[in-house]
Amino acid sequence: MHAFTHSVNRYFPSNRHLAGLVVVLVGSLFCLWLNTGLDTWSNGRIVGLSSLTLAILFGMLLGNTVYPNFAEQLNAGVCFAKGQILRLAIMFYGFKLTMTQVASVGIPAIMMDALVLTSTFLLTYWLGTRWLKVDKKTTILIGSGASICGAAAVIAAEPVVKAEAHKVTIAVATVVVFGTIAMLLYPFLYHLGWLQPWLNAQQYGIYTGSTIHEVAQVVVAGNAINPEVGNTAVVTKMIRVMMLAPFLLILSFALTKGDNDGHGEKISFVDRVKQVNVPWFAFIFILIVILHTWVPMSDSFEQSMVKFDDVLLTMAMFALGLTTHLSAIKQAGVKPLILGAIMFAWLIIGGGLINIGISSI
Repeated sequence: MHAFTHSVNRYFPSNRHLAGLVVVLVGSLFCLWLNTGLDTWSNGRIVGLSSLTLAILFGMLLGNTVYPNFAEQLNAGVCFAKGQILRLAIMFYGFKLTMTQVASVGIPAIMMDALVLTSTFLLTYWLGTRWLKVDKKTTILIGSGASICGAAAVIAAEPVVKAEAHKVTIAVATVVVFGTIAMLLYPFLYHLGWLQPWLNAQQYGIYTGSTIHEVAQVVVAGNAINPEVGNTAVVTKMIRVMMLAPFLLILSFALTKGDNDGHGEKISFVDRVKQVNVPWFAFIFILIVILHTWVPMSDSFEQSMVKFDDVLLTMAMFALGLTTHLSAIKQAGVKPLILGAIMFAWLIIGGGLINIGISSI
């Protein structure tokens, strides 16, 4: 009971967190306002930018110029935003999905998501660690982002992987760059008629939802065909998001030191399970999805929770930007981007082949 109380208390900021949290909140609200403003000013022509992308970019700009002068006073609150607020954001993500939506796209979409997720992550890990020699934590984060739900998956995997800020930023960068290209490329290929011989409109929606990185990017690529395709794409994408919870649990188990106990003795399966850092926030996310499905909620409440979650996610990304140093990214070199590019090609070609295979069954 004491451990549970301690865990809950960690989610309540203290006085030492307040200064940093105020800065992060103001920064995130500015990025949300700017994102809406850019969309309005350009009549929707600026696509691919989201409040999360703006937050990490704006955060990095300040983090490498002004922020170091105030880091001592603000660091506690900024780290709180990167940690506890991030976990809360993943939990509240559940208000964007219902089990009814999952059922509406059927078994093919679920199979497609599961196969794309598994193959993409394992291929990323093998290529990253064995061939490109990218460090293990960066590889896992890039694999998480490419295989599940972009930046949200990268920052959800961070507490399990325990990666440094610059590694998280590198992984997010691959998602932003290649996800944006995919968002524009998919509708272009469809309108050219290159995809129609293999995929009808409904299958294109499933293909889009199961292979494009970010939820916002899927919305753009799906709705570029028509609203019905857009809905199929988004629901397929959200099923991928739901797979985040079991993925993080398996990842946590895989990362526990299971080989030996330091004296050459093999650790038993039960002891290894005890070592697992269970990502409870991911399971609370699933619980919220179930509650959102079966408990009647007013539209205004749902919209408020979605907006609240957008603020929390943007705060986490802004805090991440503030603590990312460009020198560390330069040191990582070009290999993570090469890995991101290979996985982008795999999602288009390999994901397409998986989709065609499943739809022909």
